[in-house]
Amino acid sequence: MPLRSPPLLFAISTLIWGSTWLAIKFQLGVAPEASVAYRFAIAALLLGAWCAATGRSLRFDRTQHAFIALQGALLFGFNYVAVYWAEQYATSGLVAVLFSTIVFMNPIGARWLFGSPLTLRTLVAAVLGVAGVALMFVPELAHAAHSREAALGIALGLGATVIASAGNLAAMRNQRAGIPVLTSTAWGMAYGALAAAIIAIASGVSWTFDARASYVLSLAYLVVFGSVVAFASYLTLLRMVGAAPAAYVGVATPVVAMTLSTLFEAYRWTPLAAFGVVLAIAGNWFALRPGTARLRPEGSGLP
Repeated sequence: MPLRSPPLLFAISTLIWGSTWLAIKFQLGVAPEASVAYRFAIAALLLGAWCAATGRSLRFDRTQHAFIALQGALLFGFNYVAVYWAEQYATSGLVAVLFSTIVFMNPIGARWLFGSPLTLRTLVAAVLGVAGVALMFVPELAHAAHSREAALGIALGLGATVIASAGNLAAMRNQRAGIPVLTSTAWGMAYGALAAAIIAIASGVSWTFDARASYVLSLAYLVVFGSVVAFASYLTLLRMVGAAPAAYVGVATPVVAMTLSTLFEAYRWTPLAAFGVVLAIAGNWFALRPGTARLRPEGSGLP
């Protein structure tokens, strides 16, 4: 399949982000705000250099920069910091369930802002997907019910999801305005790194760096694959198929993460978790089967 094939772009985004859960574990020990700033600052430099080397213009006017900054701050800055904060008070499973609700937020937001169609099929698929992810993490959800800090974690997790969805909608707006995906992503990551740095300074966190191989190699993986490759694929997918189908990356990612956890962390499956995977896959199939998404790009041509 060509690199502009929606199924391949969906697979790349899902497989990479499903694996970043393991990589992020090696980032612990450095303030999350600082790690996010490092990650996207380096990613911005790499992607910007690649765009320049391949003849893509990185010049935008002030209005374009303002909207790219909005997209970057939401999608690469505030969103990631809020997720890290949420996981300090709630389990990663609960945060994954909360984040999967983006399959509702994206199409509703696209309907409100752009008049995109909101079908019963989309809503049914979203219910299946979120229910499936919830069943995969039943033990963690049960634990969260008895945690005093879970409420704060839930608030932060939902806030992160709202911010991510707003970043998706900002990206759609920029794409409809004819702003190229790759060059705007490079600038957006720079703005996201700046937003994370401002949060770090305001929070008074220490700017440390872990020079051990585990931190450096995991950071390199998160920069190259988790940021540059995955986001370039996802934002191109967003442009090609729209907000609702692209949001199902958030449902498929936990399935990949649980599979990798089985291989590398000896995760033991339960019947409920297995049924949850079936529901999540059913939701993805129902939403993404042929005929659901537009396969032609919106706005101007792809970069």
